[in-house]
Amino acid sequence: MEKKKIETKKEFNKQAKDYDEAHYGDHARRIYPYILEEIAKYPASAILDLGCGTGELLKQIAMQNHDHRLFGVDLSKKMLEIAYQKLENKAYLLYGDAEYLLFEKNKFDLIYCNDSFHHYPNPKKALKEVARVLKKDGIFLLGDCWQPLVSRWIMNLYMKISRSGDVKIYSKKQIMNLLSEDFKIKEWRVTADKTAFFIVAVKQ
Repeated sequence: MEKKKIETKKEFNKQAKDYDEAHYGDHARRIYPYILEEIAKYPASAILDLGCGTGELLKQIAMQNHDHRLFGVDLSKKMLEIAYQKLENKAYLLYGDAEYLLFEKNKFDLIYCNDSFHHYPNPKKALKEVARVLKKDGIFLLGDCWQPLVSRWIMNLYMKISRSGDVKIYSKKQIMNLLSEDFKIKEWRVTADKTAFFIVAVKQ
C-alpha cells in the first residue's frame, strides 16, 4: 500500500473519536449542505458515500429519505466503527479503498465524495472505479479543498512532506481534465466560504 494511504489511515483512525465535533472535521461539514441539496433533486435508489468517515452525512441522508439504499466505503476502521454505531442498519458499510471498489458494475444511481479526494494517490484510478460502479447517466457529486493559485502551490509543496495523508489540491482545470474521460460536468462552483469546490457530474 502506498505511503500516503498508510498515513491517511493513521490520521483518520486518530481523529475518529471526536471527528464530528473537532476542528479537523469542520471543512467536510461545510460541504454537507451542498451534497444534501443536490441529492434531494434525484430519485436515486442506491447511493454510495466514497470516504464515508463517521457516517454522519449518510445519517442525514437517511433522515431526509427512507427509500434510499445507502452504502459507505472508508479506509479507516476507526471511522467505520463510529459509523456502524451511528447508522445501525441504515447503511451497508465496507472497509475498502476508493481505487479498488468491491461492487459490481452499474450498481449505483448516485455517488458522492466529500472532502476525501485530495487523499487519493491515484485519482484517475479512483474515478475509473466510480465510473465502473455508477450507472449510465448516474450522478457523481464531488466536494473537495479549494485554494487560489499561490496558496494552492504552497499547500501542495507542504503536502509532499506532510504525514497526514494529503496528496494534492487541484485547480479547476486539473479536476475538469481528470473527470473529462468518463463524466460530463453539469455544474462547477466554489463554496460560499471559498475553501471548497463542488461539482455535479454525469457519467457519460
